[in-house]
Amino acid sequence: MRGQGRKESLSDSRDLDGSYDQLTDSVEDEFELSTVCHRPEGLEQLQEQTKFTRKELQVLYRGFKNPKGVLSLPSAWSPPHQECPSGIVNEENFKQIYSQFFPQGDSSTYATFLFNAFDTNHDGSVSFEDFVAGLSVILRGTVDDRLNWAFNLYDLNKDGCITKEEMLDIMKSIYDMMGKYTYPALREEAPKEHVESFFQKMDRNKDGVVTIEEFIESCQKDENIMRSMQLFDNVI
Repeated sequence: MRGQGRKESLSDSRDLDGSYDQLTDSVEDEFELSTVCHRPEGLEQLQEQTKFTRKELQVLYRGFKNPKGVLSLPSAWSPPHQECPSGIVNEENFKQIYSQFFPQGDSSTYATFLFNAFDTNHDGSVSFEDFVAGLSVILRGTVDDRLNWAFNLYDLNKDGCITKEEMLDIMKSIYDMMGKYTYPALREEAPKEHVESFFQKMDRNKDGVVTIEEFIESCQKDENIMRSMQLFDNVI
């Protein structure tokens, strides 16, 4: 990024930060910062693309960059031993983040599935733009928006349907993540039984797969699922 483009990129980042960074006091600092760090899109553009306010985006950006920020996101959001957080997280760092929330179990497999759901352009990284786009759907989207996002998470190979094998992988990863201490009497058959129950409800035409239409229709008729959707409404 050069000249005017570099200045505009730095301006966008400052706008998100809500303050001017001391690291950009000189032209040399600006050049170094712009080449090392990923710069998010402009604040106005992110407002248009998400359902977050200007202030909310600033808070989210500080938390994304700074582990001691308002969101208290772990330091793995930025590569270790780097002065400036990169603004991009890869899969391994994402796993490290998630493992801190579930120390009693193994969250690595589920974290991979979640990472792939946020990494919508499949470039192997999650930028701030990716992060807020997904978060906007989860926290501020309509019921259909949220269900579509959940379906995409469960549809591991992104072929438009959920198979029993995919759902079993998801369920096993969730049980692994929660850990043996959360479920001291958990039987080995429990994940498979959960999958069978899921397909009994969701697979309307009994063809062995669940389509997006079947998934949304079944979820909308389930009061428990609909209540759980509302839990995200006032998170931020």
